Amino acid sequence: MARRKLIAGNWKMNCLKADGVALAKAVASRYKAAGQPRYDMLMCPPFVLIPAIVEAAAGSGVAVGAQDCHAQEKGAHTGDTSAWMLKDAGCGYVIVGHSERRTNHAETDEIVKAKAAAGLAAGLKVIICIGETLAERDAGQTLDVNRRQLHGSLPDAATPANTVIAYEPVWAIGTGRTASPEQAQEVHAMIRAELTGRYGAAAAQEYRILYGGSMNAKNAAELLAQTDIDGGLIGGAALKVDDFMAVGEGSPK
Repeated sequence: MARRKLIAGNWKMNCLKADGVALAKAVASRYKAAGQPRYDMLMCPPFVLIPAIVEAAAGSGVAVGAQDCHAQEKGAHTGDTSAWMLKDAGCGYVIVGHSERRTNHAETDEIVKAKAAAGLAAGLKVIICIGETLAERDAGQTLDVNRRQLHGSLPDAATPANTVIAYEPVWAIGTGRTASPEQAQEVHAMIRAELTGRYGAAAAQEYRILYGGSMNAKNAAELLAQTDIDGGLIGGAALKVDDFMAVGEGSPK
């Protein structure tokens, strides 16, 4: 089946309000002007910019999401933001389990699973990130690590309609290094095989699996041409309008 590509921009901790709004408006304008693009677009700014970016993207068809959420709906969690608050602010998506959260904040599969479950309960679509480190790849553990993270992070309520998987090799994030199309496809194929075992072949074929390791305007077309790569979770390239749009425009017809 033909799965609609998703090009998701993770702004990380970048952009003050003026620059963020300008970026969002430019992306929204370009996407809307394209008429009926053959791919979906998503922007995930820092928490404080979400309301402004939701307003800037209104009516364009570009979705807005968040980069993380707390597992609880409310309570004494200083500095955290709940999925319900994100939904109320206009978000349609939330990213959970990004390698920078797993590494810098010691997030385990169990924590990621709880956050994903919260996102789904709040009515958001969740993008669950998994990926191996360079040491794990060099040790021949790539498939085992991603298999473990996949099953450990997927909540029971996950379906192809509300959940996206993002494979992001940690060694290729922000380093300029990129998994070859063949390396990326190998892991994506394994992920789909695991989803087949868990949900059945029909459902597994509907899940979108993104590649998230330094995809950019130059390598997007070759990566997106792979059988099981259904889009990208874009970092640095998402902060430049031409580069971000070029990734989507590189989607196979």
